[in-house]
Amino acid sequence: MKLTGRLLYLTEDPGTLAAQLRGQDLDLPADVPLHYGVNTDAMISGAACTLGYTPEVLGPWFLQDFQEVVGHDQVRGGGFQVIVGGDAYGSGSSREVAVVAHRGGGIELVIARSFQRIFQENMVYGGMPFSTDLGLIDRLKQGQQLDLSELYEALPPFFRQVAYAGGLLEYGKQWLAGTVSPWYEVDRPVRPMNVVEKIVAGKAWRSGGEADAAFGIGHVVPGDQILCRAGFRGMHEYTAGMCMALYEQAFGEDPVYDPDQVAAFEDHFVLIDQPSVPEAVRKARLAPARQLAAEMLDAAEKHGLRLHGPGRPLPAGVCHRIVVEDYARPGDIVILTDSHTPTAGVLNTFAFGVGSTAMSFSLRTGLIPVTVPKTVRVLVHGDAGGLVSPKDLVLHLIGDPYFREEHWRTGPTDTCILQLGGPGLDQWNVDELSVITNMTVEGGLMTGIVEPCRPLLEFLKTQRGTDHAERMVYPDDDAQYERVIEVDLAKVPLTVATPGDSRNRLPLSQVGDVPVHNVVIASCTGGSLSDLRAAADVLRGHSLAPGVRLTVTPSSADVASDAADEGLLELFSAMGAVVSPPGCGSCIGNGPGVPLPGETTASTTNRNFDRRMGAPGPVYLVSPAVAAASAIAGRLIDPREL
Repeated sequence: MKLTGRLLYLTEDPGTLAAQLRGQDLDLPADVPLHYGVNTDAMISGAACTLGYTPEVLGPWFLQDFQEVVGHDQVRGGGFQVIVGGDAYGSGSSREVAVVAHRGGGIELVIARSFQRIFQENMVYGGMPFSTDLGLIDRLKQGQQLDLSELYEALPPFFRQVAYAGGLLEYGKQWLAGTVSPWYEVDRPVRPMNVVEKIVAGKAWRSGGEADAAFGIGHVVPGDQILCRAGFRGMHEYTAGMCMALYEQAFGEDPVYDPDQVAAFEDHFVLIDQPSVPEAVRKARLAPARQLAAEMLDAAEKHGLRLHGPGRPLPAGVCHRIVVEDYARPGDIVILTDSHTPTAGVLNTFAFGVGSTAMSFSLRTGLIPVTVPKTVRVLVHGDAGGLVSPKDLVLHLIGDPYFREEHWRTGPTDTCILQLGGPGLDQWNVDELSVITNMTVEGGLMTGIVEPCRPLLEFLKTQRGTDHAERMVYPDDDAQYERVIEVDLAKVPLTVATPGDSRNRLPLSQVGDVPVHNVVIASCTGGSLSDLRAAADVLRGHSLAPGVRLTVTPSSADVASDAADEGLLELFSAMGAVVSPPGCGSCIGNGPGVPLPGETTASTTNRNFDRRMGAPGPVYLVSPAVAAASAIAGRLIDPREL
């Protein structure tokens, strides 16, 4: 490619960004910081995602409202060809439409200091050129012709094959035809490994094609790119239409591999029509959301896929909670087209989010590419004292400079996970521990996985009728780790994520006097039975502060039923809370709890990007106990102050 258009620098300073949109071309000084963590919600909003998944539809919405500066169709209309971002570019959701929106906005090359894993994979698999070499900017400005093969050659082996093949689905056709072989050595000796390395090695493609594939190699090491056998795979309404459109373009009417291990979830749009949702949100989102849901329902019926949702054959709820309740198993690889798939890592499962192209590939082949991650082992000790929650712990961890600044990273395609162990985990249950694995992605990590522990064994025996002891994966004593972190829970403070990013950690005691008007207890992270119990324990015997709205959304039908049996839902309703049916909802601006003008929100959800919840306004991420206490006090508060 050659520079024929303009460069758009996504700077931290809104004024500098606005000047570019007015037509000023920048020679960016080295001391002007580029925006940290440009997230996929900013690239293409949850509202725009309901409109479709093609470049033509999404292009005009690319970056709209970013920094409260970018207007509708300003990127495409401004003639920008190359976009330049800072570290952690592509944070947040797995939505592949964020890449599609770049293309629709006229962007032909993305340059950033570093990329987040899912977004980077989506660029590779969908054919969007990218680089972490900021030196390319001067070359383009000098009029040099950039040979894209130069960018391909900088990629690791599998990504390079995919780029030259024309995308992941074209590579998938080659695999099905038996014309490709493993690019990695398969005759490897056994060596000590950690939990995820053992899972990947056991699931690694060894030889053969569709009819006679064999799996399992002796060991893997961080940085290896391996093709693995996937277990459970899932989609929801935001993504299924795109997944199945890509599937049918590539594979026609060919059958889905092992459809019994696939489910479609109607969960992200089911609460838009609730009475307490602002009329403007319903008007903008409801009709196109129903169209996307209809596409998913048609695809599920056509391909014989399991279907969850209100009035559907299988129970309703947020996909991640249902995967933990019913599907994920120790030692499996679990993927969904959603960044919060790591929730299932609580079950000793290697679970991670993928984009639509990767899911389409996996639906047909039963495989998923894995870049073997670096592993940070977190050993938890001490007594939480019935106060410090897993939400406090994970906010404390991901906000540490080691993770926020990605000190673990040495190369542009590196990935990293948390492996959680230690006796401190035993004081929490699977509901609570899943908050930690769920939110690892908010720290720029691939996933989290829990070592076998008492809460896990008890949950599986109670919920599944077996402890799956034979499936449990234990780390070897002399396994290698990027770092081992010892955490004493007695030294972990009640922790808040301040507005803009989940990594913006601050001890609650240092937040100051923050009025709260809107409290949300919901989502795959904050709507479990344990979350509702924790909130109810604080709320019981109190009343809501004047002017405070409280929304409670159970995360699954089972959670709602159990909470009703325990009287929790009645307690919330009697206090004046809006109690909704199960669903995803307000976390992504699609349900009760969307902030109203002028409101500050305290939420148990996992993501507080600007406008993430469907409207402008600051969002603080807190534990269920702190959320409940804040609803009573009308300000962010430690429950012990009540």
